[in-house]
Amino acid sequence: MYNIFIKRFLDLTISLIALIVFSPVLLILFILLILANQGNPFFYQDRPGKDEKVFKVIKFKTMTDKQDEYGNLLPDSVRLTKTGKLLRSTSLDELPQLFNVIKGEMAIIGPRPLLVQYLPFYNESQNRRHDVRPGITGWAQVNGRNAISWQQKFEYDVWYVEHLTFWLDIKILFMTIHKVFKSEGIDFESNTTSNPFTGN
Repeated sequence: MYNIFIKRFLDLTISLIALIVFSPVLLILFILLILANQGNPFFYQDRPGKDEKVFKVIKFKTMTDKQDEYGNLLPDSVRLTKTGKLLRSTSLDELPQLFNVIKGEMAIIGPRPLLVQYLPFYNESQNRRHDVRPGITGWAQVNGRNAISWQQKFEYDVWYVEHLTFWLDIKILFMTIHKVFKSEGIDFESNTTSNPFTGN
C-alpha cells in the first residue's frame, strides 16, 4: 500500500514544497553555474528507472566540457569547477532532480539511478534495484555512498527494495541530512568520482 500509493503522494508533496523553499538557492546556483560553465548550468543524462525504463536525469552541471587537441574530454579532475566541487560536497547538485520526482521518474528515497551501460552487467539479484523508482538519496548513500564497493552498494539497494517501508524512508531521509552536513562518503579513494562498474 505504502509503495504503490502513499509514497508517490509524499514524493510529489515534498518535492513541490522543497522547490518553493529552495527557489532562491536554485536561482543563485543557476546564475553561478552559467558563469562557471560559460553556458548551460544543467547536466542531462540517460538513466534507467523503474523496470529499466530510461529517462533523462537532471542535475546541476559540475564539470566543464573542456577537450584535448583530439576532441576527447579531459579527465574529471581537470574539468571539475570550484563551484562544482562545492556543489558536490554539499550535494546541492542533486536539487534539480526534484523535477524528475515531480514527473514520476524518480522518488525522494530509492536506489540511485546509474548509467544505462551498466544494465548488461547486473546479475539477477542486483537487477532488483529496478523494481522501484530510483531515488535522489538511498540506503546505499547513507551507508557509504562513493566510499564503498559496487558489491556493497548493490547489496544495500536490494535490501532496501526488500524492506521498503514508510519508517525506513524517514530514517534514510534524516540520515541523509546528517551525512550532507558532515560531507561524509563523497570521495572514492583518490578519484573525483567513483570507479565505473565493469561487472561482477
